Amino acid sequence: MAGDTPLMSQYKEIKEQNKDNLLFFRLGDFYEMFFDDAVIASKELGLTLTSRNREKGQDVPLAGVPYHSVSSYIAKLVNKGYKVAICEQVEDPKSVKGIVKREVVRVITPGTVIDTDYLDEKSNNYLMGIKIDGNRGAIAYVDITTGEFKASELEGEDIIFKLLGEINKTAPKEILLEERTYDKYYNELKKHNSLSDVNISKITEKRKCEDYLKDYFKVISLESFGLKDKKMAVTISATVLNYVAELQKGKELPVNNILYTSSENIMELNITTQKNLDIVDNYREKNGAGTLLWVMDECMTSMGSRLLKKFIKNPLLDIEKINERQKDIAFFIENVLLREEVRERLKNIYDIERIIGKLVLETENGRDLISLKISIKNSLEILKLLQGNSIFSIEVKTLIDIYNLIEKTIVDEPPFSVREGGIIRQGYNEMLDELHGLSKDGKDYILEIENRERERTGIKGLKIKYNKVFGYFIEVTRANSHLVPADYIRKQTLANAERYIVPDLKEYEEKVLNAKDKIENLEYQLFKEVSYEIKSHKGILQDLAYKIAYLDVMSDLAHIAIKNSYIQPEMHGGKDIEIIAGRHPIVEKLIPSGEYVKNNIVLDDNKEMIILTGPNMSGKSTYMKQVALIIIMAHMGSYVPANYAKIGLVDKIFTRIGASDDLLTGQSTFMLEMSEVANIVNSATDRSFIILDEIGRGTSTFDGISIATAITEYIHERIGAKTIFATHYHELTQLEDKLDRAENYRIEVKENDKEIVFLREIVKGGADKSYGIEVARLAGLPKEILDRSKSVLKNLEDRKQIIEKKLKGEQLILFGTPQKEEPVEEDKNNLKGKELTKEQKIVMRVLEELDPNGMTPLEALLKLNELKKILNRS
Repeated sequence: MAGDTPLMSQYKEIKEQNKDNLLFFRLGDFYEMFFDDAVIASKELGLTLTSRNREKGQDVPLAGVPYHSVSSYIAKLVNKGYKVAICEQVEDPKSVKGIVKREVVRVITPGTVIDTDYLDEKSNNYLMGIKIDGNRGAIAYVDITTGEFKASELEGEDIIFKLLGEINKTAPKEILLEERTYDKYYNELKKHNSLSDVNISKITEKRKCEDYLKDYFKVISLESFGLKDKKMAVTISATVLNYVAELQKGKELPVNNILYTSSENIMELNITTQKNLDIVDNYREKNGAGTLLWVMDECMTSMGSRLLKKFIKNPLLDIEKINERQKDIAFFIENVLLREEVRERLKNIYDIERIIGKLVLETENGRDLISLKISIKNSLEILKLLQGNSIFSIEVKTLIDIYNLIEKTIVDEPPFSVREGGIIRQGYNEMLDELHGLSKDGKDYILEIENRERERTGIKGLKIKYNKVFGYFIEVTRANSHLVPADYIRKQTLANAERYIVPDLKEYEEKVLNAKDKIENLEYQLFKEVSYEIKSHKGILQDLAYKIAYLDVMSDLAHIAIKNSYIQPEMHGGKDIEIIAGRHPIVEKLIPSGEYVKNNIVLDDNKEMIILTGPNMSGKSTYMKQVALIIIMAHMGSYVPANYAKIGLVDKIFTRIGASDDLLTGQSTFMLEMSEVANIVNSATDRSFIILDEIGRGTSTFDGISIATAITEYIHERIGAKTIFATHYHELTQLEDKLDRAENYRIEVKENDKEIVFLREIVKGGADKSYGIEVARLAGLPKEILDRSKSVLKNLEDRKQIIEKKLKGEQLILFGTPQKEEPVEEDKNNLKGKELTKEQKIVMRVLEELDPNGMTPLEALLKLNELKKILNRS
């Protein structure tokens, strides 16, 4: 690199090893960026873009940020999907001649942020790895701020739907995968997350993935993690862990184990279901308001909020565990005063999970240790309140030891930085106390010198000052320079003042500064010793963190149950679902109190499917969603909004609600609808719960009716899943006569001469009108449009009656109903003795192949209409 300065040569060498990262290059009190990195940083961070001249005469773009505020800048870049490499000076500049040695000490990506001040405290910051092989897949995800590490394997024709469902549940900030391997899925995944290409085979080149994990966790077998014979899960787990370890440059991680999770124990909620039901995110408003989590999360700690979110996204299929949670919630419902006392103590517990992460990653400060001390104190007080109840048991002795260690070493209000001293209590270390004494005495002596020199010289404005360059000095204004004694040694001349030193000032300066440096170094050493001792008990602290989070969630769910009048559902191993006076947990919070209309549902062996008819805006979708949300709440162990609920285990919930084009993938409304329905019918079991809303509306009426009919019959006959099928097609109500486990229900409507009122009450029977014009009136369409609509509708209905009358006669002929024979006139419509056209031959062949006895009236009507169209072409 001829022509480059030694510094620029060093920069380029390091940048060459970090091509994909923005390089923050430490220069004194700043992190500098050069070339393209500087251009990007100036644009994304709003920095001033400057330049420096190279020896060749070229300008090099330059941008920088102060080292003490670098975290906020890094957070902004990482949130935008960039990766940042931190390059530090790894030598003391004072002890080096020439260029200081620099190294990249850490690479920060969206999924490996460790500065928790810039993370959402109520959400985990996950890094996820994905491996796919045909119809099989595996995922592993880790949060290095809390130490959580999980893996699982998936299988099925609908692998992409399952993967997207898991991604949506986990909400990782970064996903690792090989683009060239996953061309089929890459664009779909790219829509949802920041992706990082990774060579999954890289780690296996060094040694087997299983050996890597065993070495890392210091175990002789992965069986204790549930990973025996889970080759894909082992591979992706090793890849994720290796990726993080390399970015942290070998630093210890707060990861103690891997938890293998099986889909057999968790209800499947695919990405469409999670979005349609507004479980955690409101995808219309792009925020968390108006969601199930929004209703249920009144947790007192950030750890509790994160755990509650996991509970909501992962409903249980283990009745024993569900009942255990119900029992714990019941305990806090029954003990009202105790619940409020516990919640009051929980308010004062900090994020223990992330404090442990900071300790292990060595980013902790004195304030973190004080927060941990306060958290332990309140945890012990909660333990005393619960008096040995099994809901909360912790390792008391170790926690008391940690509390006492922090209490005797760290001051109550430590500074933010651990490098500037003032963090260790007086009396903890004898040498430190001596240094503090020397420093204090030295400063007092400097004040004595200042007073002495004022008296000696008669210069009242004489001051002793200090800066890092010149140390301590005497400053005299230019106007008093004639009073300066001859023994003053000039140090610096300013525009309006002169700076001097005297021998005894220089002597004490050295003592004070030496003491200050020694104090800072010794305090840092003592602080790290304390941190290391606490870190050695990270397992006990992580256990405390989880138990506090669980306690927070259980007391929160009890609080919510009382506040919102929820009841304990009866869970059973069968398939029947019975909900009396059920309510939508979200909608009832968004309307005035007492206005929500409660509804019942019973689905059992005799009634597996409800065909629900009624106009838009009448409450069909709300009713269906409320059933699904109540099922989810019951399976997560929560109480539910109803007067009574008896719910069998549901393995999967599927929804198809609403209509919208997917512009990113070029799928039309109807194509997207059919893709989602295909996933449902290919994945559902007889233990699943399905919501279908307006299937077939994206195509022509007869196509839509045909498809909706076929889907309904398939679910009823082939799958047997509990299903609510909401539709505008009143013709589908005829399916009740054909399908023995299907029943018609409708939204009750009250009509009079002046208006129509939607009562939002679900009653037995099918609707015979759509009330579309009435809905348009409620939406605010002008009266002129509404009147014209009524006129057009009347004309269409009159024509429909004529057509139906004619079709009825044709249908009777088709089904062999005797008709009075009329003389046949010899005209163009009489086929006797004439050669048939091509279209007529087709119709005759179709008629010969029809089985009238196996057709419903609806199917017959559709077929006749099709045949008429063919004849009209002749």
